[in-house]
Amino acid sequence: MRPIYLDCHATTPMDKRVLEAMMPFFTDYFGNASSVAHIYGWEAEAGIKKAREIIARAINAKENEIVFTSGATEADNLAIKGVAEAYFDKGKHIITVATEHKAVIEPCEYLMDLGFEVSFLPVNKNGLLDLDLLRQTIRDDTILVSVMAANNEIGVLQPLADIGQICHDRGVIFHTDAAQAIGKIPLDVQAMNIDLMSLTAHKIYGPKGIGALYIRRRNPRVKIASQIQGGGQENKIRSGTLCTPNIVGFGSAVEIAMNSMEKENQKQKKMRDYLWENISQLDGIILNGDLEKRLSGNLNISVEGVDGAALLLALQPTVAVSSGSACTSESTKPSHVLTALGHPKSLAQASLRFGIGRFNTDEEMEKVTEATLKAIRSLRKSH
Repeated sequence: MRPIYLDCHATTPMDKRVLEAMMPFFTDYFGNASSVAHIYGWEAEAGIKKAREIIARAINAKENEIVFTSGATEADNLAIKGVAEAYFDKGKHIITVATEHKAVIEPCEYLMDLGFEVSFLPVNKNGLLDLDLLRQTIRDDTILVSVMAANNEIGVLQPLADIGQICHDRGVIFHTDAAQAIGKIPLDVQAMNIDLMSLTAHKIYGPKGIGALYIRRRNPRVKIASQIQGGGQENKIRSGTLCTPNIVGFGSAVEIAMNSMEKENQKQKKMRDYLWENISQLDGIILNGDLEKRLSGNLNISVEGVDGAALLLALQPTVAVSSGSACTSESTKPSHVLTALGHPKSLAQASLRFGIGRFNTDEEMEKVTEATLKAIRSLRKSH
């Protein structure tokens, strides 16, 4: 019997409907979309065009503003390094947040080595950015602000529209990593004044290895310096033969998620609240992040009086859950997100991130709750 999967912020199982949409593009419609002289190329191009339309519609963008990448990490790198290279004559100051994904933090650190200045803004104890501090930090030489839509560890939702308005008013480009947000919360690049948005498929029951970067083309037109040259695909911004099956799968996953967003959010919030209400009956259980302004399927807690590694080990037979970002799970360092909330190392390491998804059930939540309470009590007794 495999453990119950509750790590949907790391990745999600592919929806069978998505796989069904993809399959013909592996075997029947296998052409290269750049081969425009025959039907094989046209078929691939048509599949890509449809996916591009779906993704653009989901965020209220235009089709030609969607650039396909290998995932959100590449999209983040393309956005941050691409803006830095294209606008360095205007300024070398970038603003981001201490709780960002490493795919944002590390490109910023790389740019610091090249002479850029980066302000890493703190968050308050519930994980939200102080908008007044953001206003104060923007300077005449600030070229980019990068703030993620939904945090991958604590699920906190930043006020994108407010941030976008602040950036727009000051003429600063606004990038958001929306890998965890697409298909889970409403996103509107026009209403929210978002200039660049990173997306990925595998967080919403689509394939791994495919993502996209939205790049605004009007009011203002955002310039991006290409980071991968050779072939001129994707408006010369991201060269390389497009992976048609994955792109088709991405489009299918977004379409399904958009159509079922409200229903799934209600279902996942109910499960999340059940977990929290039952586990929080124990003393020394701390909720990480704002309870209201967060993804419906996210619950992140720290547990006093237990060793984090021992807690994960005790839960393994029953539930597949993580203690932080899956991208840095091999690290023994405490989560940079939880330390940014002000937690000491011991508490930051003794955390659990429950990522509830489309295919989880109420019955599973009962088993997970029982296993978690049992593990915590047992470890505290032996401590």
